[in-house]
Amino acid sequence: MVLNISVYDYDSTSNSDDFIGKTIIDLRTLDIEKTNFVKLELENGAGTVSLLLSITGIYDTAIFPENINYNKIFSPNYKQKVENRYGLINSFRNLEDVGWLRVKVLRAENLASADMNGKSDPFCCLQLNNDYVQTYTVYKTLNPEWGQIFEFEVKDIHSILEVTVFDEDKNKVYEFLGKIEIPLINIQNGKKKIYALKDKKLLNKTKGGIELQMDLVYNPLKAVIKTFNPKDEKLIIQEQKLKVPVLKHNIKRVHNLVQGLINTGNFIDSCFQWVFPLRSFVAFLSFVLIVLNFEIYMLPLTLLMIFLKNYVIIKLKAFNASQDDEELNYECYEEDEDNSDQDSIKEPKKSFRERLNEIQEICLKVQTNLDYVASLGERIVNTFLFKNNWLSWLAIVVLTIATVVLYMVPIRYLILIWGMN
Repeated sequence: MVLNISVYDYDSTSNSDDFIGKTIIDLRTLDIEKTNFVKLELENGAGTVSLLLSITGIYDTAIFPENINYNKIFSPNYKQKVENRYGLINSFRNLEDVGWLRVKVLRAENLASADMNGKSDPFCCLQLNNDYVQTYTVYKTLNPEWGQIFEFEVKDIHSILEVTVFDEDKNKVYEFLGKIEIPLINIQNGKKKIYALKDKKLLNKTKGGIELQMDLVYNPLKAVIKTFNPKDEKLIIQEQKLKVPVLKHNIKRVHNLVQGLINTGNFIDSCFQWVFPLRSFVAFLSFVLIVLNFEIYMLPLTLLMIFLKNYVIIKLKAFNASQDDEELNYECYEEDEDNSDQDSIKEPKKSFRERLNEIQEICLKVQTNLDYVASLGERIVNTFLFKNNWLSWLAIVVLTIATVVLYMVPIRYLILIWGMN
């Protein structure tokens, strides 16, 4: 069983595209229920093509009998071998291989009806970064049972598993039924759990739920190292489009962050203006003591004190039934300047459609950049508020080490070591 691949150059001015080259790949050499990265040479030296290929959603697994690995998955010592693979003793072997995730898609229940007969033909898709797999389709039911197992290589412990349920149609136009996103760091090993499905924007619940059972094994040291490195580029993404509600939402998120900084500035200004004499006196006394006794190690120590304050507040609020109403709710979703020298240069006339496309592209860039700024600020706030316990405790450990190092080693020596390195 082979897959023929042809590459063309798209020509918008004519009805025929220019042929570049072709190649073939034997699908039996690939792993099933797994995304394979394949780099192929085109015939006659026409270049190379890189692909992400997933053979998935197969009901009759006898098609690829030599690639079935379910027997080893169910072997009693399989998970033990995985845990040994990601033990601390192997922390410096293949730093990109952070961990292992096994997902068992058990079933779904009370799904929305997508067909005229009041039923649906549901299947489930799972995506972790650039890995994509899916279950087979169960026809004419709102309560499908799959019981399929998938394995993923984890390259970043902060990745998010995306699970989406679709309805299959004969014309291959799949209808969306629901979606969930699960941060890997929040997975409870071995626990069966039913997740309520949400809409495409993950804002509102939709009809139905899906039951999953997951196991996550990872190397803590590799996870820490990967945290300080840039994330791998996500290749399987949908093309971004300009959406007014999304743009407004991102502007609001940035506005909230900026407003927080403004409120902090107003608080500091009120101390200087002696609006509240007692507060200003305490601030003045603290300022004098800090200036007279300041050491560089006090900077990370101050951040540690903020963590300690928020941790104590969270623990105290745990005894209060109105905790959710009192806490701040931060959610992580994840300009061009005119050049006066170029004003005199005459630009070619552009049609109304071209100018409209340019405006849309600029607005899309603004929307994307606002989302990046808002997400970055919210991640920092969420870290201090212990929204992600793993990341918060990692920050505490790093700041503690920084405080001890800066206290023991003069800053000039650290700068010298940095410069020599």
